[in-house]
Amino acid sequence: MPQKDVLIIGGGIVGLATAWRLLERTPSLKVMLLEKEKRVAQHQSGHNSGVLHSGIYYRPGTLRAQNCREGREAMVAFCQAEGIPHEVCGKVIVATSDAEMPQLLKIYERGIANGVKCELIDLPRLRQLEPHVNGVRALHVPEAGIVDYKQVAARLADKIQQAGGEIQTGAEVVGVETRGTEVITRTQDGREFTSRVIVTCAGLQADRVGQLAGCHPTACIVPFRGEYFQLRPEAEPLCRNLIYPVPDPEFPFLGVHFTRLIEGGVECGPNAVLAFRREGYHKLDFSASDLAETLMNPGFRKLAWKHWRSGAAEMWRSWNKSAFVTALQKLIPAVRNDMLVPAPAGVRAQAINPDGSLVDDFLILDAPRVVSIQNAPSPAATASLNIGRLIGERVMAKLG
Repeated sequence: MPQKDVLIIGGGIVGLATAWRLLERTPSLKVMLLEKEKRVAQHQSGHNSGVLHSGIYYRPGTLRAQNCREGREAMVAFCQAEGIPHEVCGKVIVATSDAEMPQLLKIYERGIANGVKCELIDLPRLRQLEPHVNGVRALHVPEAGIVDYKQVAARLADKIQQAGGEIQTGAEVVGVETRGTEVITRTQDGREFTSRVIVTCAGLQADRVGQLAGCHPTACIVPFRGEYFQLRPEAEPLCRNLIYPVPDPEFPFLGVHFTRLIEGGVECGPNAVLAFRREGYHKLDFSASDLAETLMNPGFRKLAWKHWRSGAAEMWRSWNKSAFVTALQKLIPAVRNDMLVPAPAGVRAQAINPDGSLVDDFLILDAPRVVSIQNAPSPAATASLNIGRLIGERVMAKLG
């Protein structure tokens, strides 16, 4: 097979956005994308709640903050141009007690520093926006929205192929070798692909593929399953748009929240429990090798020791629906057990450092002919078009 200029490993939304941005910038490039599944966007990109994030949570100056703001605008423009359903509907972050006010104020200050349009509102104004919410004060973020990222990914795949790029599905990468000025990538079915530069965007397999590519990541990917319920149709009026709690600063997840979906319905969740398999979307999904790798990792053990109480509570909510409902009632007291039906789960690829700290920003590693995305947490989908441009700049520098 003729040599490619760029070969991208991973057909999630970040890999797709990277391929499209490269071809948009330099149409003469020979670009190929490899995806191990039969279709693109089968993991994190196709298992999220479809939120257009505003950038309010992220530390100013980080790649997450910078790319979320610019990426959100690019995503909205892309959806408008391509006719993809989306809505900038706004969200509220709700303090349910005075004890949560200091943390809410910190989020507000961070939002202002990041250039996010946001406003502290009192209870009467909160009730105008979300009549069924319980709270003392809230932060209104009108720039947040909803979209179907599976449709975005499918449209990006179409545009890549229309621009002359190639997408190979069912192509699981098992080996990468750099030979002088070229990189040989081998797939499980025995094929070999030659390119000048490779980009790895492997999500839940990011550390493993990065290692194959010669980047030697120090952070380990640990899979956390986020489990959801949906409101029954008769209960959907309890939530108009997006309702979030004030996140616990001691726990590395946002907590259960309510999300109106662009295709209809209201999703409730997620909790965050350790998945016993890298791609373990169900409670009983299990891989002995995946779980052993997680449990043997010193970074994970340190994280688990620090947050064992919160982790135990998340596991309890996973198996006890009433406990899950109790968490939801903190925001909307009228929610009852019989209003909820199970919804599909997602799995988050969380990179953890050897010291037990979470990698809380986008993490991109370089080797002479490799760009490897090792951590692309939320808001990666929102920011994907901007991340793709950023990665494209690094690739072009390597191509000279």
